[in-house]
Amino acid sequence: MKIPRSEFGRRRRNLMAALENNSIAVLPASSEVLRNSDVEYPFRQDSDFYYLCGFAEPEAVLVLIPGREHGEFLLFCREKDVEKELWLGERVGPEGACAMYDADDAFPIGDIDDILPGLIEGRDRLYYSMGRNSGFDRRLMGWVNGIRAQEQNGAHPPGEFVDLDHQLHDLRLYKSAAELKIMKEAVRISSLAHLRAMQNCSPGMMEYQLEAELVHEFMMHGSRSPAYSSIVGGGANGCVMHYVENCDRLRDGDLVLIDAGCEYEHYASDITRTFPVNGRFSKEQGDLYELVYQAWVAAVAEVVAGNHWNQPHDASVRVITAGLVELGVLEGDVDQLIEAGAYRPFYMHKVGHWLGMDVHDVGDYRVGEEWRMLEPGMVMTIEPGVYIGPGNTSVAKKWRGIGIRIEDDVVVTRSGCEILSGDLPRTRQEIEAVMAA
Repeated sequence: MKIPRSEFGRRRRNLMAALENNSIAVLPASSEVLRNSDVEYPFRQDSDFYYLCGFAEPEAVLVLIPGREHGEFLLFCREKDVEKELWLGERVGPEGACAMYDADDAFPIGDIDDILPGLIEGRDRLYYSMGRNSGFDRRLMGWVNGIRAQEQNGAHPPGEFVDLDHQLHDLRLYKSAAELKIMKEAVRISSLAHLRAMQNCSPGMMEYQLEAELVHEFMMHGSRSPAYSSIVGGGANGCVMHYVENCDRLRDGDLVLIDAGCEYEHYASDITRTFPVNGRFSKEQGDLYELVYQAWVAAVAEVVAGNHWNQPHDASVRVITAGLVELGVLEGDVDQLIEAGAYRPFYMHKVGHWLGMDVHDVGDYRVGEEWRMLEPGMVMTIEPGVYIGPGNTSVAKKWRGIGIRIEDDVVVTRSGCEILSGDLPRTRQEIEAVMAA
């Protein structure tokens, strides 16, 4: 299950159609990163670069030149090298870049200093995401300054640098049918992993042992890695938003919050479930869980084309604030408490974010001064939560150390929304039934 080559071509054409006349766009690939000594982190291609061509090797540069007579899509990449390929695996090479990735022309990366400045010269605008790759920033400016130094000889450097992110990221925000198919598979695999964790959880386990159940399921179904560092937080650790140590023991009577999703074919999933380590919610845990669940229900109901981005969040805030008043955690008028932000110590994040090739995917949340309108093809998370830290002395002791979040992946459709992770147990009753079985 992959993105077809024809779709990569369509993406490049759509991007070039949004660029000004007589322009050039330049995107470098990700670099390999040293972990320690001579060991590197697993390579993962830059999302923007991969979105436009599907090329997964480092040491590459993608160039788009709309209207160029001899071809609009150019790729610089590593040459074939039998000895290096023996140690590090096969390379595509320039010929393969044309044959397999539809480049109109491809060159060895070692020749970029000689070729790319000539392609930039004479262009009115240079589209590039400055500031994301400091090493390449300096090289690019060196090429441009070299052209400027030749102005007296008739050279024509770009008169304007334009950030490429806005045009490109707006394209990435709307998912195609092929993208949604891959994302559904990523979510399916992650749902199986969460289900496995529920079924195998027991008091006395280490958090990292439960994390191992997730990774096992990811890889058994074709995912090569998590989309982000998995959170497995037992007890009070579930109140830490980005807890990733996963090194404590799971205790009888505590909840465990798992925020984990796999990456599949360069697309992320992002799911959170909170459940009791021993399989049964206590009264206080159950009451808070039901509150978060009702906030989830209210937020999902607002994921409708034509609503603005923040409406699901506003709906979740109202339910959580009213529920905390009903439980005695907060006191006062609900509207006034919302206006004062009294819920924020217990619910300190937004209800969701864009999801796609990156777990916190690209795309503006506001257009001008207004929240962006939801449109079909946008994919987002819905993840309300309530967190009452162990040191929060403003509430009764029975509530302290409870952190709960429910998160699902949702795609906006013409008729409402589709919950991609809809089959994974979510209600208190469903979770207890799965764990009892």
